[in-house]
Amino acid sequence: MTRATAVRAVLAVAVLLVSVYISLTMSPRLGLDLQGGTRIVLQARDTATVEADRETTDRTLEVLRQRIDSLGVSEPTLTRSGEDRIIVELPDVQDPRQAAEVIGRTAQLTFHPVQGPAAEEPEKKPSGSDPTAEPGSPAEPGSTPDPDRLTLPDEQGRVLDLGPSRLSGAGVEDATAGFEAQGGAGWSVSLEFRKDAGQEWKKLTGEAACHPAGDDRRRVAIVLDQKVISSPQVDPSVGCGAGLPSGATQITGSFSADEARDLALLIKGGALPVPVEIVEQRTVGPTLGAGAIDASAQAALIGAAATALFITIVYRLFGALAAVALGAYGVISYAALVALGVTLTLPGLAGFVLAIGMAVDANVLVFERAREECADRPKRSLRSALTTGFQKAWSAVADSNATTLIAAGLLFFLGSGPVKGFGVTLAIGVIASMFSALVIARALTEIAANSRFVSDYRNVNGIARPGAVRTWLTRKDPQIFRKPVRWLVVSAALVAVAVAGIVVRGVDLGVEFTGGRLVEYSTSRPVDVETARDTLAAAGFGDAEVTTAGDGDLSVRTGKLDNDGEHALRAALAEEGGETTKVRDELIGPSLGDELRRNALIALGVAVAVQLAYLAVRFRWTFAVSSVAAMVHDVILVVGAFAWLGRPVDGIFLAALLTVIGYSVNDSVVVFDRVRELWGANRRTPLDTIARRAVLQTVPRTVNTGMGALFILAALAVLGGDSLADFALALLIGIVVGTWSSVFTAVPGALLLERNAKTPPPVPGKRKGKGSTRGRAGASRRDPLDNGARV
Repeated sequence: MTRATAVRAVLAVAVLLVSVYISLTMSPRLGLDLQGGTRIVLQARDTATVEADRETTDRTLEVLRQRIDSLGVSEPTLTRSGEDRIIVELPDVQDPRQAAEVIGRTAQLTFHPVQGPAAEEPEKKPSGSDPTAEPGSPAEPGSTPDPDRLTLPDEQGRVLDLGPSRLSGAGVEDATAGFEAQGGAGWSVSLEFRKDAGQEWKKLTGEAACHPAGDDRRRVAIVLDQKVISSPQVDPSVGCGAGLPSGATQITGSFSADEARDLALLIKGGALPVPVEIVEQRTVGPTLGAGAIDASAQAALIGAAATALFITIVYRLFGALAAVALGAYGVISYAALVALGVTLTLPGLAGFVLAIGMAVDANVLVFERAREECADRPKRSLRSALTTGFQKAWSAVADSNATTLIAAGLLFFLGSGPVKGFGVTLAIGVIASMFSALVIARALTEIAANSRFVSDYRNVNGIARPGAVRTWLTRKDPQIFRKPVRWLVVSAALVAVAVAGIVVRGVDLGVEFTGGRLVEYSTSRPVDVETARDTLAAAGFGDAEVTTAGDGDLSVRTGKLDNDGEHALRAALAEEGGETTKVRDELIGPSLGDELRRNALIALGVAVAVQLAYLAVRFRWTFAVSSVAAMVHDVILVVGAFAWLGRPVDGIFLAALLTVIGYSVNDSVVVFDRVRELWGANRRTPLDTIARRAVLQTVPRTVNTGMGALFILAALAVLGGDSLADFALALLIGIVVGTWSSVFTAVPGALLLERNAKTPPPVPGKRKGKGSTRGRAGASRRDPLDNGARV
């Protein structure tokens, strides 16, 4: 065992031990789509006097945190997103109406003098209603038609005539509920005001004290959302004009403990610096999350077992060692997710599972290069061939993983909500897979290669003899690029079919991109779609679109629908289906839908530009342009397939599409890396011959890597249910068309571009950006076990 192998082995054992310890002692942080609960996104809005910037949004967040804490929700999470958006996550909350009601109290708290009993009943108006607001959004504050005269019922229902506002809730420093046993006062609420507000409060209560005890005019009304939340009498001990100082103000009454705390909460947290609007609301039932976890675990086990069995059959002993490294990869990537505190979402879980299938890519590249070395020099040692395989595969491994990391970065920075989690898990998976292949698998295979038994019995190790696919291709030697234009015609025809589907059938944009509400219900009695439509139409929901989902569940999609409307819709379904349980609920405001749709197009545009820039730096411009053209070809085909199939296009589909982009470029990189290498070594050979050789040499890698991902995706498609089936379907289509385009679109396109290009062939042994010399290239080709000594 060499020193380098020993170092890799020790490092692998150390990382594995730490990973196992973390996996056994720490629990993953599950997103709401896996543990169940409600996620609400709030948009802060400007007012005539206050701008909704970062500072005001932070202060609004703290007020909302106090309100939500009063709900008793276990471990709620509130975070600011961007400059003016707040994300609220409420685990285990299945009915968001109470949370939305508390959050929706956005009107500023005001203090009014009471002018006396009102002469007539006020016009009935739902509190906080606004017919122009988005579903679930609160009313705009300050909507009373006459600010100098407000007529509202007090806590007992008696209608009072209130004077103009004298104080706003912004002047409240603190409000606390307390219990006084002495004198039988019971629960009360103590108020403290800021300096200027305290003086105005003293003046307000001093004016009220000028009226006799029991007179309504001796009261001060505290109003929130055009509702009197308290209207206490000024104590008879307070003289006319004296007023109550800030620290001595106390509201007493027959309060219970909960009532006193709620009143204190409303007074202290009633004044939001700026109004907020609910632009997104998602609710996931606990059964859906638990089912997704079980399905993903089963898919991971089945897919990983199939992948391990496949590479063991293809590469025998070394394949079995790679399977061991694959298991180590799973432990390391899971431990990294847990240790970094990454929130594991449903798309993130799918990304974790998918990365298992993609993790064999580096091993396949290395083993195929080692097979080539053994075929070219049959008498060289197994250890030497393996080491050379790792060296020559490094460039393709680095470039292919870099393109996948670019896709993961775009998902994180341009995605929204759970899609960000997919980008994080995919990035962690790529890094962990490189470690498992280049450190763990290399240490295991180098130790095995030192064994005389493994070296002598070439049928055992799996790389000393060429594979069946490579042998067949070498024997047939098909002239696939004699007329490259014909392959481009086939690709153009496929694109035309896809575009026809987009134009004729249209793209079914999900509620995430159009706005509206999508709710999935499970009923105790079977209800067919037609019956459900008729029932909802009779209940006043004629515009509702009803489809089936999952195992007999019903999916209802509507336009604007608030939480009360959703409750009525569920009640209508319950009349036909018995006990009706909400499985999933998504509410997207039209403004956010437009934004997400725009961001999706930006993400795709940025993905194309970034991949083009990276490839242009690493390869010739002709290779970069043809690779990006193949990538665009793949995107159009996947979108067109979903249009023909009538499948929805949503945020998870966008995650799959960006992953397809990375996978497509990954395949093209491997092919062009080999073209560059062969062309540099044979500069006088026609490029079409070079391209044919490169494709035939890399086909085994492409097929074997694709099979690993296909096993995982097929398991996800079958076992993942509706939550993951579309994601897996998009990737299945993408991998198939990506494999095709990397050979029959990218390479023919590069051949046509090179006919008019004036750039000379690459220098032997020199990679763009590396600056290697011939001497260095020659040194790199020397047998790793040769110390250079000669006699």
